[in-house]
Order: sequence, then structure tokens, then C-alpha cells
Amino acid sequence: MKINKLLFILVLGFCFSSLINSYANPPKKGSQIVRATDILKYPDNRPAASYRLDAKDQGVVFRHGTGPRQCDSLGARDVWVFENKGTYYMHYDGAGPRGWLCCLATSKDLVSWVTKGPVLDFGAKNEDDCASASYGVTYLDGKTWHMFYLGTPHTSPAPDLIPAFPYLTMKAKSNSPEGPWIKQKEVTPFRCKPGTYYQETASPGHIIKQGDEYLMFFSASMKRTISIARTRNLNGPWALDPAPIVSPEEQVENSSLYFEPTNKTWFLFTNHIGLEGFEYTDAIWVYWTKDLNKWNAADKAIVMDGKNCTWSRKCIGLPSVVKVGNRLAIIYDAPGGDSKSHMKRDVGLAWLDLPISLPKE
Repeated sequence: MKINKLLFILVLGFCFSSLINSYANPPKKGSQIVRATDILKYPDNRPAASYRLDAKDQGVVFRHGTGPRQCDSLGARDVWVFENKGTYYMHYDGAGPRGWLCCLATSKDLVSWVTKGPVLDFGAKNEDDCASASYGVTYLDGKTWHMFYLGTPHTSPAPDLIPAFPYLTMKAKSNSPEGPWIKQKEVTPFRCKPGTYYQETASPGHIIKQGDEYLMFFSASMKRTISIARTRNLNGPWALDPAPIVSPEEQVENSSLYFEPTNKTWFLFTNHIGLEGFEYTDAIWVYWTKDLNKWNAADKAIVMDGKNCTWSRKCIGLPSVVKVGNRLAIIYDAPGGDSKSHMKRDVGLAWLDLPISLPKE
């Protein structure tokens, strides 16, 4: 009898402890990729996504027109967000009276931002970045901060001054994530090449290091796609893969990657180009793979579009993702409402609970 009572007490104590632990440490539900209930048909039959991974939108967190010296008076877009020592740094394209430049804002929580103004200036006349020095992607090699940015000598007419082809990858460096950034005019990472899939665009993207090799997921076009450039020297030339990771028919551009350790899967977030009267960025998509060198175009899902964005019903710009605790933050730009414009864009924030689970079927 005493043994039975003791056993009962031990079992009861174990159950009570498990109950308390479950409340203190609730199971992680995460985010599940699911089959889409309706698949969008494009007028030219460009591929559509068969899955959804709906992010929860928090809304606008940064409005254009707040930067110093009118640096973003005409718009804030094309963000690249990274974290260092508890501070979030956001490079964004500030559209000002003279054109588009890479600008900086900082935050402790991704919601309240302090604007710092441009961190790059226009190049001299006839230099490759004389019309725009924008979209600054960063990589820390342990000591030096490397920035790969988009340069172009061409824009649309004033006042918008939208960067025009060719989009070129250029280089700068700094000892601090806040700058100052020193342009490395002697470094030519890579350039557009006539007759190739990157003849009009070869602009920077997310960098991942594998072994002693760096992989950059850069944007390329005739039509739009993403490909891999490779180097062992961040201050040297890059070798571009002979084919992109997915067909240019996919119509995607720009990259921000996240690795999910629970299922050893890479997720590449990108913006998709839709078609409704004319082409515009209509959604954020994500592709997934377990091998960075092998991608299946069918493995893709819609993350953000007019269905789950709370403030922009038509147009959604490029994403930048960063892990925050048990969530993945998605920072993106959009013009709001039914607008499809390149201009007057603001920056929004959305979230995915982690871990991200692959489709069950």
C-alpha cells in the first residue's frame, strides 16, 4: 500500500511538472507551407506559385520623406536589413531630388527607426555609378565590412530618376556597419555580358559562405531571374554560373536567404514580377532547397501579396529577412493602396513564426 501511494505521488508530481513546463515553454507551432486554394493566372502564362506561406503583416514601420536633406522625399524602397551587436541597420534606396542613393536607418526593434541619410554618393561623370549608387548588400568577414551595391549611369527622366539598365555590381568597404563606406573603384566583381542571361542586369544579392567559397545570389536579366556568382576573394572577381538557379520565365529578382535548422532547408525570399496592364512587383515569393546549388522551380510559395498585406493591395516590393528570436522578420517596401508606382514607397514589416515547415504532401 505504501509503495502504491508513493508511486501515485511520483506520477502526480511528474504530471504536474509536465503541465507547468508546457505552459512555461509552449510548443513551437511555426509556419507551414500549404497548398494554395486558388492559383493566379497571368495573361502571358508566366509561372505561378502553387503554395502559400502567409506572413502576418504588421504594417508600415518607416515612411519616406523622413530622411535628412530630402534624401528620401520621393520614396524609400529596396531594403537590405542586417543586425550587429543588438542594432538593426537598414540600407534603403532613398529617392531624392538628385536621384537614388543608398541611405541608412538604424533601429533596436525593427519598428522605430533613426534616419542617418545617404552612405554613398554619386560617382563622377561617366563612372558606372554616376546616376545611382543604391541597394547596398553587406557581408562581414570577421573584421572588414564589405558592401556590394547597385550602380548605373542611366535613369528615367526627372523628377523620378528611376535607375535604368544596366544594373551593375560595385564594391565598397568599411570598418563599421554604420560606415563611412569607401568605394573600391579598382574592384570589379562582375559585369553584364551581351548574349547571356545577365546581359542587362547583374546586380548584387545575398552572400553565403560555404567552406572557403563565397556564393552571391545575384539578380540577372534579359528576363528576370537569380543566379550564383562565386569567389574566394571578396575583393576580387567573381565567376558567374553558366545558368541561373531557376528559369528566367519565373520572373523573380533580388534575394534574401534564411536557413531553417530543424529541417536543414534553405529558404530564398525574392520579389516576383506580375503582369496586369504592365509589369510590376506583385508579391514576395520564397523558394526552398536543401542544396544551395540545386533548386526546383516548383518548390515555391507566396509569402506576401495583396491578400495578406494590410496596406498595399497591388504592389509589394523586394524583401529582406532577419531572424529575431523565434520569428523571422520580413522587411519590404510598397506604395500602398492600389498603386503600382515605383515612387512614394514606404517600408513595411511582416513576420513568420519559426520553424518553417515544408509542405506535407
